[in-house]
Amino acid sequence: MGEVTVRRAVEGDEAALLAIELTVWDASSGFPSMTPADKDAFFNERSGPDAHLVAEDDGEVLGYLRLQDKYTFPEGDGVLSINGVAVAKQAQGRGVGSILLTAATEEGTRRGARKITLNVHGTNTVARRLYERHGYVLEGTHPREFVIEGQYVDKLTLAKDL
Repeated sequence: MGEVTVRRAVEGDEAALLAIELTVWDASSGFPSMTPADKDAFFNERSGPDAHLVAEDDGEVLGYLRLQDKYTFPEGDGVLSINGVAVAKQAQGRGVGSILLTAATEEGTRRGARKITLNVHGTNTVARRLYERHGYVLEGTHPREFVIEGQYVDKLTLAKDL
C-alpha cells in the first residue's frame, strides 16, 4: 500500500464513487432509500465533481468527501457543509477518513471559509468520534429526526470554526 493522496474529483471517477456509495452506507450511517441498488449515477446537477474531494492510492479511489457551500445567499458566505464522507470497505481503518477531513479543512481555509458544518446520525458513533478528533463540536441535537428501518434516529449537527 502506497501513500493516500487527495485531489478534486473528475467525471472519470463516477463509477468508482458510485460503487463506494452503494456499498458503504447502512441504516446506522445513511439513508437506505437514497442508495437503491439500481442507482446508476453518482454526480448530479447540485453535486458534481467540483463538490468532491477524492482520496486515492496509486490511482485506486478509496473514498470521497462532499464539500459544498451551505448557503446560497451572501449572508451565509464562508460557511461550508460536508454533505457526505465515505470510505471504501477495503480501505477502512487506514486513516482515509482523517485524510479527507484534513483536506476539507485545508480546502475551507484556502477558500476563506470561517466554518464547516456537518450532520451525522446519532447512531453513527464511529463517525462522530472521528469528527470530534478533527475539532468538530456538537452544535445541536435533533431528536427523533428520522425513522430508519422502524427506529427513531437523532440527527446531530457538528461544526468546526476555521
